[in-house]
Amino acid sequence: MAASLACAFFFDAEPVGEQGRHALDACALCTKTLTRDSDIFMYRGDTPFCSEECRYEQMQLDAVYARSSAGRRQQQYSGRADSRRGHRETRKVSVAS
Repeated sequence: MAASLACAFFFDAEPVGEQGRHALDACALCTKTLTRDSDIFMYRGDTPFCSEECRYEQMQLDAVYARSSAGRRQQQYSGRADSRRGHRETRKVSVAS
């Protein structure tokens, strides 16, 4: 009884139609319908999945995205450094005698 009451509260307290937040009515990966009596596997606090496999697959996709993102940032940084190589900056400096 207490578990079903907690489950009902969990589903009823969810904001409906709020952009940027996942509703708890479908798996975020495969879009399988989630029912009140099914297990829900959460990831990153508010993202629901129907199974451990779907959640794990999303974790792997996020890891790949993070690595490629980090690689792009590294390329942008090293690209800026490469563009400065071979160029000497000259300035006129006044010398007081």
